Amino acid sequence: MVEAAYNPMISDMYEENKASMLNKFHVWFPGGIAIGSLIAMGIANMDGSWQMKLAVMYIPLIIYGFLFFGQQFPKTANEMDKASTTSNIKAMFSSPLYWMMVICMVLTATTELGTQGWVERILGNSGAKPLVVLFLVTGLMAVGRFFAGPIIHKLSIPGILLGSSIIALIGIYMMSVATGGMVYLAAILFAIGVCYFWPNMISFIAVYIPKTGALGMSFIGGMGMLGLSICQPIIGIWMDTERANALTSGLTGDAAELAAGQATLDNIAWFPAILVIVFGVLFAMRKKWLTPEEGVAH
Repeated sequence: MVEAAYNPMISDMYEENKASMLNKFHVWFPGGIAIGSLIAMGIANMDGSWQMKLAVMYIPLIIYGFLFFGQQFPKTANEMDKASTTSNIKAMFSSPLYWMMVICMVLTATTELGTQGWVERILGNSGAKPLVVLFLVTGLMAVGRFFAGPIIHKLSIPGILLGSSIIALIGIYMMSVATGGMVYLAAILFAIGVCYFWPNMISFIAVYIPKTGALGMSFIGGMGMLGLSICQPIIGIWMDTERANALTSGLTGDAAELAAGQATLDNIAWFPAILVIVFGVLFAMRKKWLTPEEGVAH
């Protein structure tokens, strides 16, 4: 609901600075996880229960309720131009580029959130503390998104997506072979790589295919979550298969879990590898395919 409502609103509020402001809006997804990981570690150190960890979320819930109660939802600057669902649908289906980005959204979402979702199982036996890795990754992502504006201005959105894919691929590969302290270095590279995926996939639609409107932005975000929900069980199957292979090879206990986790990361690395190729082509063809000043993407 937040994605569907606020991405289009921010795009309309900041016509000249869409990508930068969308990145700032998305700071607090990883930022919240970073804060939550510290709170979870603190509660765990006090031998607190999972109920305590869950109850912490009621604090921001109450604050949000106080802040928003009685507020009017702001009207967008281009409400009349972008209010037609029919025109949004027509723009979506008339643009092959849009559907290419929808497919890429599934890959970027799985690269980012799929890896994070399994970080404890995958890295818990590598000698690193999973919650520390989670804090490191999400904290760096929050900082990177907050200061995304100058980077976007210098590299362009296609350039950022290409660079992110390359760094994410390197980071995931390093996590698949690293143990001990090297896991933290690999996690830093991974964080830098996936940091700009989600907000700049949304920004790409807002800047280069704006005629898809709020529907186009919401749909691509929804497809990212849907694709992730489909890929998560697949990652789980990979974990089970690789664990069985490790046990068959004679490994046991933590050694088998570590081998299974690292082999699973090898499989996940195919997602950013594909993105490197696709975004590489997109970056090379950006001057021919993309015309943001006209609000049209061919």
